[in-house]
Amino acid sequence: MTDTRTHAHTDTRTELTLDVGPVAHGGHCVARHEGRVVFVRHGIPGEKVRVRLTDDGPTAKFWRADVVEVLEPSPDRVPHFWDVADSARSWSHRHPPVGGAELGHISLERQRRLKADVLAEQLKRLAGVELSPEEQTTVEAVGEPAGSGPVPGLGWRTRAGFAVTPAGKLGMHAHRSDSILPVREMPLATDGINALRLWEIDLQGVDRVEVAAPANGSRPLVLLVPAPGTRSKRLNSILAQLPDDVSAASLDPVTGEVLQLRGRTYVQESAAGHEYRVTGDGFWQIHRDAPETLVGAVTGFLHDGGYLAPGSVVADLYAGAGLFTAPLADAVGVTGSVLSVEGSPGTSRDARKNLHDAAQVEIVQGRVERVLRQKPRNFDALILDPPRAGAGKAVVKQLIDAGPRAIAYVSCDPASFARDLGYFRQGSWGMEGLRAFDLYPHTHHMETVALLTPQA
Repeated sequence: MTDTRTHAHTDTRTELTLDVGPVAHGGHCVARHEGRVVFVRHGIPGEKVRVRLTDDGPTAKFWRADVVEVLEPSPDRVPHFWDVADSARSWSHRHPPVGGAELGHISLERQRRLKADVLAEQLKRLAGVELSPEEQTTVEAVGEPAGSGPVPGLGWRTRAGFAVTPAGKLGMHAHRSDSILPVREMPLATDGINALRLWEIDLQGVDRVEVAAPANGSRPLVLLVPAPGTRSKRLNSILAQLPDDVSAASLDPVTGEVLQLRGRTYVQESAAGHEYRVTGDGFWQIHRDAPETLVGAVTGFLHDGGYLAPGSVVADLYAGAGLFTAPLADAVGVTGSVLSVEGSPGTSRDARKNLHDAAQVEIVQGRVERVLRQKPRNFDALILDPPRAGAGKAVVKQLIDAGPRAIAYVSCDPASFARDLGYFRQGSWGMEGLRAFDLYPHTHHMETVALLTPQA
């Protein structure tokens, strides 16, 4: 391995030549330099690359690095579809790449194999579950072909969040950095988002912009998060630059209240034969085909196992605006019951509006652990869709103590899912089924749905 020196901005950084090792959770691969682990982004296992260290120090347990030149490429390497996310190109212009498309240099087929490797490794290391070759889970493609042109896997994001540069231009952060780089497109986003051409607008006075453009073609929403002290006159100036057929709102950074600027403060989503109102930056699956895909996986597991039928008693935990609650209500009918639990007050209000005519649904706003203590009942099944951090040991114990016949666990993070699965296994529960979906092409993220049951 050879060392050279390079300069970017005013910093001196070390460059190394490394052999890229196996993929790891988090969007990087593992390499080694003189015994020290280096987490390398924008490489592929088996490549020889030149990297620029982005996070290093003599006492650090590991270093981080970006690929700046590929010396021996993998046959699965493809040209990156987005210049500002291309590591080698970006560093040649003396700045880091933006985050959000860290696997764009890899063929989609290899991306999914790498994600399957990550899932298997996390299950083995954190849950003690080692999948046999026959049990190895494939990461399923969803909604292809997507996007337009020769690059597959684009145009799937119905939601996108942007930062704003000091000059008031639409931008995105570099990975693990405060640096904001201007952008003039978002190839992963739907045409409805890119058609707004927000990069042409003067956004001075705004810290963040959230955009939602529902896959059903209903009216999009632009949510502005103003910087402290920004006056309404400045927001009105931005509003005047937006297309007339777009709703606009602002988010009070102190209270979190969504304030109307024009049109609605929410978007209207559709899934599984239901309509859903989602206010402001409330949670909704971002891939255009994710809602139908996940509802199908969850209800499929529960129906096939005999845990979901007319008269069943179920709970939808971390329920959001009711994506799973509505089809669950259909399945259990008027003789069954569904308990919907959501911590966010605004999102819980959306769920009330979305499920107002379903008498078998009880909607409670609050922490999952508190609500389950207050409303004990004999559940046939629980649906668990926690945030990225997972449920955690205390909640898992409480879920086991609630005594359901089965739990459908929906996760967007294989590490927190595997950790929680380990807790379930300590409580004599096991995994009866597992599916993984590539709902975030060109990124390291994936979604999993697992069926968990008590073991005899």
